[in-house]
Amino acid sequence: MSTRLPIIPVQRPVVGSIRPPGSKSLTNRALILAALAKGPSHLTGVLESTDTKVMIESLRRLGLGVEQNSADKSIALVGSGGVLSAKGADLWLENSGTSIRFLTAMCCIGEGRFRLDGNARMRQRPIAPLVQALERAGVAISCELGTDCPPVAIDATGLPGGKWSVAGNLSSQYLSALLMTAPCAKSDVELTVTGELVSRPYVDMTIANMKQFGARISEPRKNVFEIAAHSYAGSDYDIEPDASAASYFFALAAVTGGDVTVEGLTRDALQGDVHFVDALVRMGCRAEYGARSIRVIGGTLKGIDINMNAISDTAQTLACVAPFAQGPTRIRDVAHMRLKETDRVSAVVTELRRLGLDVEEHEDGMTIHPGQLKPGVVQTYDDHRMAMSFALIGLRQPGIVIDDPECTAKTYPDYFVDLDRLCNPSR
Repeated sequence: MSTRLPIIPVQRPVVGSIRPPGSKSLTNRALILAALAKGPSHLTGVLESTDTKVMIESLRRLGLGVEQNSADKSIALVGSGGVLSAKGADLWLENSGTSIRFLTAMCCIGEGRFRLDGNARMRQRPIAPLVQALERAGVAISCELGTDCPPVAIDATGLPGGKWSVAGNLSSQYLSALLMTAPCAKSDVELTVTGELVSRPYVDMTIANMKQFGARISEPRKNVFEIAAHSYAGSDYDIEPDASAASYFFALAAVTGGDVTVEGLTRDALQGDVHFVDALVRMGCRAEYGARSIRVIGGTLKGIDINMNAISDTAQTLACVAPFAQGPTRIRDVAHMRLKETDRVSAVVTELRRLGLDVEEHEDGMTIHPGQLKPGVVQTYDDHRMAMSFALIGLRQPGIVIDDPECTAKTYPDYFVDLDRLCNPSR
């Protein structure tokens, strides 16, 4: 693939079905839990991408034997039983937020010096709430550069239990990191979230995954979690298709007036991003839920006012459906998107304006006014979701070119191949 990719508009509504690759969120959670468990685990439906690659490489550096079979998308590993064999390690996590946050907490159960770092953008992404929570719990941990961002240095002597607390307003991943590691603490843990908790569905996903591996966890009061110091048990675990990736194909039906079925997902999927479909229904699409599939049928689109805090990874997708609606679309309560792979609020606003639209930027989101689109080169800011979402506009508007399409390798290396296959089934 070249460094720029022209998107060819479709000439008719797109009709077809697809199964996206496994969920990045579930893959990285399952890898952590299997690594902490006692005994063997077998994971199927595993995503193979940059984010999962750095996670697997890091687990190997921590002493885990991870056997990956790319052909059948599976991983076998024997867990550590909550004890790390490596007496220290240097871990490189590129720009994978789940990896660096989950592994930061995991390294605290070990003995020795651990250091976690990433690329230039990762060094701009805050990790202070997690570091501060672990420090209050009794861990010798710090952000090396004093910036509240990676690199993180840990002098580990095991993880004390007791009463923990963590801020939840910037990312739910801090909480998920602590929850998953808590069963490996030296005693039971009571973990309290202070302030607002963003992206609650991801926390529910974490808890469901933990229980799959045998954790004893309860929530006696809202955002207060009690976790028993108890060994995880190895498990056979089949990973759902990625609901965030599925959003692009649901949106494909919306922007082309088509009929697209995503296989392997259901209304009751663990991933909260499956509720992106509800947003499209509000805009005028129809949805049908099968036993192992979700179908979206396009319709006349209208703008909506929507709070996307719980499904913020699909906000860029909706922003690229909005130009084809009648009336403005207001996306609210997604200020935490500014701390992702890029400032996603500013990036989306900038690129939609580049394509000719009137877009208002708000502290917590944006308002998109439909209008006459024009050709343009879309900058992707090394953000996989910018590339994947803005490609949808190019399926309707001639002259759209995606800069740096290879950035989709972070979570979906074959995205443009799958998109082309769905749009042009006769090729």
